[in-house]
Amino acid sequence: MNDFVIRTGQPADAAALHALICRHQTEGHLLPRDFTDVERHVTQFVVCEADGAIQACAELAPLSTTVAEVRSLVVSSDFRRVGVAARLIGEVRRRAEAAGFDTLCAFTHDARFFVRQNFSIVPHLWLPGKIAKDCVGCSLFRHCSQHAMVLPLKKAARYGSSPVERRRVAVA
Repeated sequence: MNDFVIRTGQPADAAALHALICRHQTEGHLLPRDFTDVERHVTQFVVCEADGAIQACAELAPLSTTVAEVRSLVVSSDFRRVGVAARLIGEVRRRAEAAGFDTLCAFTHDARFFVRQNFSIVPHLWLPGKIAKDCVGCSLFRHCSQHAMVLPLKKAARYGSSPVERRRVAVA
């Protein structure tokens, strides 16, 4: 299944992206996103297009000047288990590095995929930007079943220069 293109989301993609996210949400893997939010951030999405249709997506969402989040990673059922999600994460990672972020994070109900992509599980409190932006207003705040995941992007971040890494050293 190599007949697909990975590209940046365009304004005309907003409806298809929102529909894909909503279909996946019914599987219980994503928190809700309204159309206006998707439309506002459409150019932050990396999409996988095949046969003229969007089959998968992931958003690179800045949380601060140093931390960005992978949001709304979705792969349609026909494109699962063929490496599309890993390709999307690879592209999101490249874009985050090019934009100068130190850390890429994700929140997920199932950490296994992100662990295979070299993310590590960390306490939610290590990502205060995410908590302030999304978690405080969430109905599941303080009862969240998602795992907070981080991936250091810069060599310096791997050796204790980012806030996430400093906390890890201080707690360990």
